[in-house]
Amino acid sequence: MNVAAQMDETVDVVVVGSGAAGLAAAITAAHHGLSVTVLEKHPRFGGTSAWSGGWLWIPRNPLAREAGIEEPPDLIRTYLRAVLGNNHDSDRIEAFLQAGPLMVGFLRDLGMEWRDGNAVPDMLGDLPGAGTGGRSVTVAPFDGRRLGRDLHRLRRPKRETTFMGMGIASGADLGHFLQVTRSVASFWHVSRRFLRHLLDSAWHGRGMHLVNGNALVARLAAIAFAQGVEIRTSTPASGLLRQDGRVGGVMLPDGRRIHARRGVVLAAGGYPADPARRRTSFPHAPTGQEHWTAAPPENTGDGLALGESVGGRIDAALLHPASWAPVSLVPCRNRPPGHFPHLIERAKPGIIAVTADGRRFANEADGYHQFIGRLLQVTPQGQRPVCWLIADHRFVRRYGLGHAKPAPVPLWPSIRSGYLKRGRTLRDLATACGIDPVGLEATIAAYNEHAQHGRDPAFGRGETPYNRAGGDAGHGPNPCVAPIGDGPFYAVEVVPGSLGTFAGLAVDARARVLDGAEAPIAGLYAVGTDAASVMGGTYPAGGINLGPGMSFGFLAGRDLAGLPALTGQHAEQEMTA
Repeated sequence: MNVAAQMDETVDVVVVGSGAAGLAAAITAAHHGLSVTVLEKHPRFGGTSAWSGGWLWIPRNPLAREAGIEEPPDLIRTYLRAVLGNNHDSDRIEAFLQAGPLMVGFLRDLGMEWRDGNAVPDMLGDLPGAGTGGRSVTVAPFDGRRLGRDLHRLRRPKRETTFMGMGIASGADLGHFLQVTRSVASFWHVSRRFLRHLLDSAWHGRGMHLVNGNALVARLAAIAFAQGVEIRTSTPASGLLRQDGRVGGVMLPDGRRIHARRGVVLAAGGYPADPARRRTSFPHAPTGQEHWTAAPPENTGDGLALGESVGGRIDAALLHPASWAPVSLVPCRNRPPGHFPHLIERAKPGIIAVTADGRRFANEADGYHQFIGRLLQVTPQGQRPVCWLIADHRFVRRYGLGHAKPAPVPLWPSIRSGYLKRGRTLRDLATACGIDPVGLEATIAAYNEHAQHGRDPAFGRGETPYNRAGGDAGHGPNPCVAPIGDGPFYAVEVVPGSLGTFAGLAVDARARVLDGAEAPIAGLYAVGTDAASVMGGTYPAGGINLGPGMSFGFLAGRDLAGLPALTGQHAEQEMTA
């Protein structure tokens, strides 16, 4: 027997990947008495989840119901049928709708501190059954000190979406940062936050006030450690072990094996950073390089390859293969450009998006997935899909523009690096960007004519609850519409990116990986973006990656522990228990 074989180990469950979905599976299995090891190939755990906004879409969640928001399940089903159309998988949708609220309650009982999203509307508000709130949850900020030494194994927030490494939470926290020069209370809030961040960074080497996805992963890790889960970083899985017709563990690159008595869960983050898979599934990326993801560069399809190696099949018959997002490329010294996802400022009043002909093509306040979907739709085949966000000086100083922060942060570094284009006149700006100047001037003149009255007849901006929620509530009559005023004017180039992939391993309602004959592969599960999206390649609301991902992680953990499958009546009884 060789040395590697002598070092073989045996546990009940191995989870490949350390994002929120994988950790939900690990916690659930461990809570029900199983020994669990989580493998993460990167030196820090958390994956895409640690870079995310940390929101979960969970209709009929306990926080909403406790606040008096009682929605009939058929209303949610109506919305999902309207959004998904022919991509609606009734069995998996029902499993998600039943498991989601139970998962939220289960984790809360183990110490998770949730915050409600009762004012967060669904993205497609013009469809039947769309919600105006009560279907979303996120987590409270987390003091990183509570993780002890393990904090330094947690993936740090994405550099481009922080301010000097300090995360800013959506909602009231972000509102204070946008009002810092206009409100004494906001100035005091931001000053305290920034001072604490500087002190923590000096003393601990990073901020300790964790928010958004970083707080979500930190809280999940704390619960996982309390349940006896081991998270191993810098430990990739190189293969799956098959024993007696089932998946029974993983192979490590050095030849060691970890046997899994109950099974293996694949949760390695999909393939957003794999050029080869992008080339075959992203029509706008013929070489696989014409796409920029906001997910980590380590998400190269490892979980999908492992699943395929034992007969799993990829389900790519989705409306879209990925969750699209508008991304701008941030120049960086001595390293490749950073990728900034434009998720916030597009809904604010006084900004438009145009293509090279200077014309608008979409409602800028719509969801990020819908926005890029529309850009891809209007771009002629063979041409590079690109657009520019255009705003005046007042807007940029008030709300910022992409990676360029609002006042009092100076703009000159973004201008000097070429990230921001600036023009004294619209014609100057158009020349700097390579936009048709006549088209741009005509577009802004037409837009301003109606914007001064708060209207956007061309695209209906500000007419849905989701649009208005992303706008500026203090601006009227339409929180999403204002004229673009006098120069100087600014622009940032935006290209298609993604927050993650939708295409993934075909799974059933228990998160079991399916083979080519639609039969489950014994001992193998896939959750998160390693599994084909239950939303069928659509984007009904913010949080439709994390919400279903953690819900199916919860279901996988239950199945591995031998618990009975949830039924509608059983799930309702557990929710009200």
